[in-house]
Amino acid sequence: MEAKTETHRPADHGIDSPNDTPSLAQSEKHDPLKTGATEVGEEDASTKSHIDSDFAEDDPAIRDIPPAVRKIVSYEDDPTLPTITFRYFVLTILFVAPGAFLSQMSHFRTTYAAYSVFFVQIASNYAGMWLAKILPKKQIRLPFTRWGFNLNPAPWSTKEHVLVTISAASGATYNLGYAPVAISELYFDKPINPAVAIFFMWAIVALGYSYSAISRQFLLYDAQYPWYQALCQTALFEAQRKERVQPTAKSRKQMIVFFSVFLGVAVWQFLPEYVFPMLGSLAFLCWVAPRNATANFIGAGFGGMGFLNLSLDWSQIANNGNNLFLMPFWVEAVMFAAFVFNSWILIPAAKWGNLAEFKHGLMSTKVLQGNGTAYPLTQLVTKQGGFNATTYETYGPLYLGAQMLWGIFFSYAALTSALVWAVLFGWPSFSKSFKKARASLKDKSGKSVNHMYNDQLNVLQRSYKEVPLYWYLTLFGISFIILVSILGAGQLYIPIWTYFVAIIFGAIIVTPLGWMYALTNFQLPIGTVNELMYGVMINAISGHKNPTGATVYSSIAGDAWYRAQYILQDQKIGHYMHIPPRDTFFSQIFGCTIGIPINYGVIRWVLNSKRDILLGTKSDPTHQWTAQSLSQSLSTSVEYVLIGPTKMFKQSSFRPLPYGFLLGAAAPVLFFLLHKKFPNSKLKFRLWNTTIFFSMITNFYGNISTGYTSVIIGSFVVAFWAFRYKNDLWSRYNYLLGAAFDAGYNLNMLLIFLAFGSAKLISMPHWWGNNEESSERCFALS
Repeated sequence: MEAKTETHRPADHGIDSPNDTPSLAQSEKHDPLKTGATEVGEEDASTKSHIDSDFAEDDPAIRDIPPAVRKIVSYEDDPTLPTITFRYFVLTILFVAPGAFLSQMSHFRTTYAAYSVFFVQIASNYAGMWLAKILPKKQIRLPFTRWGFNLNPAPWSTKEHVLVTISAASGATYNLGYAPVAISELYFDKPINPAVAIFFMWAIVALGYSYSAISRQFLLYDAQYPWYQALCQTALFEAQRKERVQPTAKSRKQMIVFFSVFLGVAVWQFLPEYVFPMLGSLAFLCWVAPRNATANFIGAGFGGMGFLNLSLDWSQIANNGNNLFLMPFWVEAVMFAAFVFNSWILIPAAKWGNLAEFKHGLMSTKVLQGNGTAYPLTQLVTKQGGFNATTYETYGPLYLGAQMLWGIFFSYAALTSALVWAVLFGWPSFSKSFKKARASLKDKSGKSVNHMYNDQLNVLQRSYKEVPLYWYLTLFGISFIILVSILGAGQLYIPIWTYFVAIIFGAIIVTPLGWMYALTNFQLPIGTVNELMYGVMINAISGHKNPTGATVYSSIAGDAWYRAQYILQDQKIGHYMHIPPRDTFFSQIFGCTIGIPINYGVIRWVLNSKRDILLGTKSDPTHQWTAQSLSQSLSTSVEYVLIGPTKMFKQSSFRPLPYGFLLGAAAPVLFFLLHKKFPNSKLKFRLWNTTIFFSMITNFYGNISTGYTSVIIGSFVVAFWAFRYKNDLWSRYNYLLGAAFDAGYNLNMLLIFLAFGSAKLISMPHWWGNNEESSERCFALS
């Protein structure tokens, strides 16, 4: 994103920063478990040290910080504020436990109650202030030790608030390891030992956390990387801090706007989600010709091309985490171009032209037989987890619909594109960061790498001890011992050598994928490539043909970069909010350690109580317990493990797929050469990121093509027009609105789940805006 620079006083750098800006705090040692024994709180402004915050626009202290960040992040810090306190532990457990339960349970259901980090951020603030009022200011000494803590050491602080939220982001989520644990027992009747399952689930998370050490030298300290999700949460933290500590007319207005939008979205979403589903897909062509099959297919957002289709449903607009308030406009433009190419060019070419050889199931996600009917995948697997050749001979080869096929093709292209694009366009910044990291290692003073960066945010962080590298190495070592022991004992269906391939591959991709995420807020999914790699490896040897192995490998390789990116994102929040790095690290490990046993407890409860329903042998009156995520994992695992990539790619319809890797490697080179040839071109070739383009083409499974036109219109207003022409207003409210929309939507999902789906499914009566045949009124769509 290119920002319009302007000269402004540092009082405007944070959200409604006060005129009496404090200065850089003197360096002091910090205990990662410090409870803030003093009575100092944020209300006591006299404790803050003062800095000269009159920075010129080209001052080295701020010139490398993106303008959007300058206007949100505060340049003030008080190192005496409490961090890891008794209140922190109480609230972390309180908010992690239900989030871990709901998030894990959701992956066995069709619909679910979302558990948002913004909900935690809002609710924990008020809960913390309440605890600060009611808890006694009493010192507790631990028995038989000299250690102790104060139940209520100081007023509720922003740093405690941030750490509780970071812990929830780490622990109040689902775990990738649930898939092999559930698939092994559910489909193959081979339960995994509870201790093995829990340690496996924890170890893959710890692996990803330890891998963040590879990228943090490049992506965390360098001010040029904004991490937009972290910036969004920081905007809300700063607004909450102002309203709590030093309210002004501006801060009150910000919170009024936030809560008005938050509650407005929560109420509005009852219409598209329950009462008035037609608002989710406004198919204008279907209104003009409701019984014309061609017009219906072109205009429908559910099962059609989505041409001239709009949506007023935030779940469709923010599909796949695409919050238009967080994405730069150029990213949204590339994503919309991918949508147009996929839905308005490829789909009609396949339906009415000769693009697709296999004519059945154009937009289907199922594995099909040659006649277009669903393939009985479970019959391909023996009870021993082997390949049933008799079934394969009976039903014949496996087929995929055209959209599914080109989705796989472009997912292959997206991975190689990400690697090549990062090398070509990211190497200058990587090189500088590498030199600074190497200089810090050679520095005999023992200074951390953030001393190599002199922007004000890094200067403020020098007040705290950095997380030493050996902490990450220790975390990796523990994870390594656990996983090697489990795999060496033959507990999880994959040969131990494939684990080494997984961790090497994760080490290679974590930085380029993290680089893209830090700059664009776009996270590249690579699960298909992981499963392909495992399929290639496992079919090169004998044995280990249980399809569960593909999900084991994908869990290990996936978390190596997936969790690394998220821990870096939350560490960036800590960086923006001036949290001691060791406290941030501790809060992340503590959060996941609480959440994972709860994740496993949910798996155990679901498999024990819902087994027959999940397998389809018993009907579910709510139609919710479908385990569709697991069944899709089983489908891809069967293809890659039992059929094998070699046999698959020999089929004529699958034969073009491997060429996706070549396309992905070549496309960035073309745009790099164009950028070098025409560096000042208005076409801005460096922004046409082929990785995002290719990856977005894979994101239209499930026959959903609504929302994308609404997104590009909204993004033009917010991220282009308002950003360029109303920048002060944009910087004050943009990220707050992004948080409000997501939090309001998540609250609505929770309310709908509790009111209409938790105990008994209550359907909305059918009416004109909720037509039983088609909510879009596309009656001729087949």
